[in-house]
Parts: sequence; structure tokens; C-alpha cells
Amino acid sequence: MRKIEFTNPHRKKHFEYFKAMNHPHYSITANVDITRFLEYIKDKELKFTPSMVFQISATAHKIKPFLQRIRGNEVVEHEFVHPSFSVSTKVSDVFSFCEVKYYGEFQDFYRRAIDRIRLMQEDPVFEDEEERDDYLFLSAIPWVSFTSITHAMHYHPHDCIPRISWGKHFEDGDKIMMPLSLTGHHALIDGKNMGDFFNAFQEQLEL
Repeated sequence: MRKIEFTNPHRKKHFEYFKAMNHPHYSITANVDITRFLEYIKDKELKFTPSMVFQISATAHKIKPFLQRIRGNEVVEHEFVHPSFSVSTKVSDVFSFCEVKYYGEFQDFYRRAIDRIRLMQEDPVFEDEEERDDYLFLSAIPWVSFTSITHAMHYHPHDCIPRISWGKHFEDGDKIMMPLSLTGHHALIDGKNMGDFFNAFQEQLEL
């Protein structure tokens, strides 16, 4: 983790402008092509959720603002951020949080994710560790091919952890498309960063 200082005057004004807002968060939803991704995981006999969580996490690590967090009047940038994602449970009709540490290597992540998902389905938790901001909050809405989504979050003080959600995939000609939504704090994540994420994610899925 390292401290970030915005030395460019315009970038600093941009940060202060959006940081002062009561609701500095915004979202973009777009459909992404997961045709090749589905073919790959089917061929390798991999499960969808841990594979998708890894691809989203890997993409986030390519876009530096998705690793940055606001702490008071300071900004820090983590080397790694770790996905905390929703999974269904066998003991209730509501979901559980499921955190898996991310360090950039797929096979190790996938094995740990499978074990962690199984545990959370049997013994769910509904809280993340306090005082930690090295998360990515991910969620699946596999019942709906949504075109937009909002999230519950803290506004005072502002929660600056990105939210990334995916929905039900669908056929579009010879392609399989999936809605993907990004929600970020505008003081850290600008529109170009969102666009960079979508482009990098599409490249990430061309396995």
C-alpha cells in the first residue's frame, strides 16, 4: 500500500469537488461478450462464479483507481484488493458474503474460492472486517438481465469501495452477452477509468 498525492492542480480540484458531494457515487452498466469465456470454462470444467470473480478482480488490478481508497483527507493505493462476493446459502433464503484473497494466480485462487464458497453456503457470514478498505464488493443477479442497478452503501462517511455486479446472460445472435455494472466514487474513478475497465475486462475474457 502506498499513499497517493494529487499534485496536478486540476486533478486535485476534481478530487475535492466530488469528495465534497453528499452522493459522489455513480454507475455504468453495459453488456459484455462472454461467449469465449463460457466456452473456456466448459472445456476446462470450471465453475462460473469463482472464474468470473477472478476475471473481474484481475481486471480491477489493471486499473489503478479501482485500487485506491479515501481515508479521511488522504488517498491510499493497495497493491492487492480482495473480492468479497455474494453466494447463495443452504441455511437461509438470503445470501452470504464470501471473501477470497486475491494475489493474481488463477489456480490457487480457484481452489481456495471453491472451498470458501462451500463453507459460506453451510456457515454464512454477513459482515466484512471493520476498518478494512482493501475489498472489491461483487454481487451476482443471475435471475435478471438488468440494464441498471443501485447498491446499498454508507454515505457518511463515504464508502469508496467499488461495487461490481453481473446479471443473467443472454443470447444476442451468435454471441452470449452479460450485463456488467460498475459503481465507483467519482473522486477516485472517472468516466475514462470506467471505460478502461470495460475494455480491459473484454480483453481479459478472450482467454
